[in-house]
Amino acid sequence: MTEDQSHTGQRTLAGRYVLRAELGRGGMGVVWRGEDTVIGRSVAIKELRLPESGEHAEVFQERVLREVRTGGRLTDPAVVTVFDVITEAQSTYIVMELVEAPTLSELVAERGPLDLDLVAAIGEQVLAALTAAHQAGIVHRDVKPSNIMVAANGRVKLTDFGIAQAVDDPRLTTSGSLVGSPAFMAPERVAGQPATPASDLWSLGATLFFAAEGTVAFERGSTAATLHAIMNEVPYLSRTQGPLASAIMGMLITAQDARFGPVQVRQLLDAARTTTGTATPTAVHPGATSTDTRPVSAPSPPRRLATRVGAAVVAVMLLVLGFLAGDWWASPPSTNMLETLTYGEGGDIPSLGDPSVDYAPCLNAPLRQGAAIASSNWVECEEPHEAEIYDYAIALGGDDSDEARSLAAPDGADLTRFAEAKCALSFRSGTLREERPDDLRFRALIPARAEWERTPDGAPVRTVYCVVSRAGGQLDDRLRVEVK
Repeated sequence: MTEDQSHTGQRTLAGRYVLRAELGRGGMGVVWRGEDTVIGRSVAIKELRLPESGEHAEVFQERVLREVRTGGRLTDPAVVTVFDVITEAQSTYIVMELVEAPTLSELVAERGPLDLDLVAAIGEQVLAALTAAHQAGIVHRDVKPSNIMVAANGRVKLTDFGIAQAVDDPRLTTSGSLVGSPAFMAPERVAGQPATPASDLWSLGATLFFAAEGTVAFERGSTAATLHAIMNEVPYLSRTQGPLASAIMGMLITAQDARFGPVQVRQLLDAARTTTGTATPTAVHPGATSTDTRPVSAPSPPRRLATRVGAAVVAVMLLVLGFLAGDWWASPPSTNMLETLTYGEGGDIPSLGDPSVDYAPCLNAPLRQGAAIASSNWVECEEPHEAEIYDYAIALGGDDSDEARSLAAPDGADLTRFAEAKCALSFRSGTLREERPDDLRFRALIPARAEWERTPDGAPVRTVYCVVSRAGGQLDDRLRVEVK
């Protein structure tokens, strides 16, 4: 190998970079602590070697150059900066910013599940880095805890864009191979589809699940079992609640068309930090441990939703679901989703009766446009039935403002999008007993304008219902998972 030697015997690359000490090693080579003697700063130097798979040298070199180009195009504070690339004899070296901090994987191994405000802060910073990459046409393809470094002041760096694929670059991987870590790989990639920005968000969701819960959501005893879990199972959050839980589960929706996008996730993470009163990244104190490990159960819904809606809960629901995001609703609807219908006077369904989610959530009559539903049509679920309310939400508008009233206007899309996003998230996030709801369909029911403006007993009727049915058949049991 052609290289200079300092008087201490340490290697010097390109006449300026001195390799001081080994920081770590893996399948692709060694990472060194180095010094740039020209500028006088400490750097990290990744020494890459040809992989054992026998990849041709020119392909490997192109992969390395792509890593440098990728790093050079990204300037987000949460992305590790790449300074230089050097090729000497049989080795290639990438000189980059030195970050002296544990990885998220190491942090959780030491402390267990992290404080939820810290998880939200980490998520915001990684999301910002991914957004910058996606806007530059770059997909990271390997977002995972060991590629995220968390400094003592809570600042985050996303590393290893080495396998990132620019959207406009030709594929350099071997045909049929998967690049990435199996337990954090999105379902569409397991199915052999190309990596997309949505794939990175799925991996971020799995990463934040690990940080918040202390366990890897889909990791099983073998790679095959892990991939099967990714494709077929829904993880369970035992200690995470509120906006952070919504963000994580929204990113882990299997169908890309229903998965939350970056604006939705950003709003929810911001809401999670606002809820906990965290305005800046939370400091990471070595040796500290998280103490809040109590499982949190969701409250049971009220028996008579339409007449017991309090105006005080409206803003909270809106905040939790990230409703105020600008292009929150850019994703197309799920293929399981039916057309949203309005209920109440002047609506698609003139009367919805008085549904009771706790005691009689199932409907023994067809739910279709123009059909009025009576209270007696809502029954318990032991007998075959046409549909079931599996979730609900209280929409915006605890006042009589023009803005609130406009949400239910015939040409107002906000309420519809709010309802569809809520119902899609719930449908894909373990609310139903069915593990593979391929033959299930869901729709949102929203109040028509007259219903929205009605105030029986002084309370507005602004409830959104999520209703599930079976394509071409009846339901024969209750699908909604009961929360004790």
